[in-house]
Amino acid sequence: MTRERLTLFDTTLRDGAQTMGVDFSVEDKRQIALALDTLGLDYIEGGWPGANPTDTAFFAERPPLTRARFTAFGMTKRSGRSADNDPSLAAVINAPVDAVCLVGKSWDYQVDVALGIPRAENIENIALSIAAVKAKGREPLFDAEHFFDGYKANPDYALACIRAAHESGAAWIVLCDTNGGVMPEEAYRIVSEIKNTLPGAALGIHAHNDTEQAVAVSLAAVRAGVRQIQGTLNGLGERCGNANLCSLIPNLMLKEPFASAFETGVTPAQLARITSVSRLLDEILNRAPGRHAPYVGPSAFAHKGGLHSSAVLKDPATYEHVKPESVGNVRVIPVSDQSGRSNVLARLAEAGIAIDPKDDRVAKLLDAIKTREYQGYAYDGAEASFELLARRALEQVPQYFDVASYQVTVERKRGVTISEGRVEIDVAGEKLTNIGRGNGPVNALDAALRADLGKYSSFLADLRLVDFKVRILTSGTEAVTRVMVESADGKGRRWSTVGVSENIVDASFEALTDSIIYKLYRDGAKT
Repeated sequence: MTRERLTLFDTTLRDGAQTMGVDFSVEDKRQIALALDTLGLDYIEGGWPGANPTDTAFFAERPPLTRARFTAFGMTKRSGRSADNDPSLAAVINAPVDAVCLVGKSWDYQVDVALGIPRAENIENIALSIAAVKAKGREPLFDAEHFFDGYKANPDYALACIRAAHESGAAWIVLCDTNGGVMPEEAYRIVSEIKNTLPGAALGIHAHNDTEQAVAVSLAAVRAGVRQIQGTLNGLGERCGNANLCSLIPNLMLKEPFASAFETGVTPAQLARITSVSRLLDEILNRAPGRHAPYVGPSAFAHKGGLHSSAVLKDPATYEHVKPESVGNVRVIPVSDQSGRSNVLARLAEAGIAIDPKDDRVAKLLDAIKTREYQGYAYDGAEASFELLARRALEQVPQYFDVASYQVTVERKRGVTISEGRVEIDVAGEKLTNIGRGNGPVNALDAALRADLGKYSSFLADLRLVDFKVRILTSGTEAVTRVMVESADGKGRRWSTVGVSENIVDASFEALTDSIIYKLYRDGAKT
C-alpha cells in the first residue's frame, strides 16, 4: 500500500519566540534550526525579517540547512501600497530563503475592525502579495489567520480569501486556528468542506493549544485532507502554545490510522533523536524539561508502583504504548516508599550496579529508602542521589573530600543584596578555605564549594546548576524543607539530587554536595 506524504512545518523560531519568557538570541536560533534540520523536518520558519534586530541578523546569515526549506514569515501587503512598494513585504520576499509564508485575514470581522479596510481590498491584497512572492522565485504559502472563526461566521468570505491565495499561486493554504478554540470535530468538518470546495488546493493546519487540543485538532485535520502540519518544539507559543511537534510526529509515525496511511520525511532513526532535540531546546531556554510531557518527558516511561513495576519488567509492552527507545527516551523504574524489591533491582541495573537479587543488602537498601522518604527525601525525582545512596551502601563511592564547616551571609548595602559563602574542606589531606559570591545564599555556597576542590577542580569546569526547587514539607517554625537540585555538564548529561533538613541552607548544601560527588564518580575521578 502506497502511503501519502505529510509535510512537517516547524515554527518554533517564530511562533515559539512569542512564548512569555522566551527570548532567542541569533545563536540560539541557529542551534535550534540545525537541530530541526537533522530531525528531518520539511520547513523551518526562521522568523520575520525586518521585524526586529534579532530576526534581521539571523536571516542575514542563512543557517547551513541540508534538507529543510528555510522559510521567512511576514504579512500581506498594506493597503494603499503596491506589492513592489511595501518595505515590510520587500524585506521578507528579498530574504535569502526558499519559501515565504504570508499571513492574511480570513475573518470578515477582523478585516472590518482590525484592518478597517473594504473586504474586497483585503482579498486583493492577499492575491497580489502571493503573486509577488511567486514572481520572486520563492515558494509562497498563505497562512489564513482566524480561518475557523471566519469560516463559521461567514464561510463565503473565508473561502474567497483562501481561493484568492490559491489562484495566485500559493503552494500551501494553511488554515490557522488563531484563537485555539476550535474542537477536533469542528476542524474535521470544516477541513472536509474546504477540501470538497477547493479540491486542487494543498491544505495545511496551524493549531493553537488554548483548549489543550492542538494535537487532536491537527490529527483530525489530517484525517479530513490536510497534508501539511505546523507546530513547535515542546508546544512553545503565545498564551497556551501551539501544536506540539514532539507529540505530533510520534503520533503520525507510530499510531494508527496514520502510520499505515501516511509517511513523513522523518526516518525511524531521526525519530529516535526527538527526545534529545526536545531537551536541547529546554537547555537553550535554561529550563527543566517537562517531566510529564508525552513521549519525550523524563517520566513518560516511568513506572513507580511496586506490583506495576514488576509486571513492566516481565512484559513492557503491557504498560508502554510504544517502546521508549523509538523516541529516544528510556524506561525509568523509580524508587520510593511504594517500591518493592523489583524496583530497587531494576534501578540498580540501570545504574550499572551488579548485585545478587538475594543479597541481604538489597532488603537493607529498600528499608533505608523507605525510612529516608518518611523523613522527606524523594528519590523518584532524584536519580543521582539514589545511585549515591546505593553505592555508598555497597561501599563503592570514594571519599573525595570532607567538609569541615560552611557558612553563608547575606548583606544588603546601598540597594544591592550580596550573598557570600565560605566553605572549609579537606581534599586528600589538603585543607582549603573557599569563598564565593552569588545572587542568593545557595548560589554563593555553590560558588564557594566549587571554587577550589584541589585535584578535582578540573572535573567540575563544565558543571552547572540548571534548576533549583524548594518544597516545605511541614508547617510551623521547625518546618522540614526538601531541596531538589538539577545539574548538567558539557557532556549533555543532566541529573537530580535531593537534600532534606529543617534548615533550607543545610538541605541545599546536601543536594549540592551530592551533585558534585555524582559528577566526580561518573567521570571516574580517583582518590
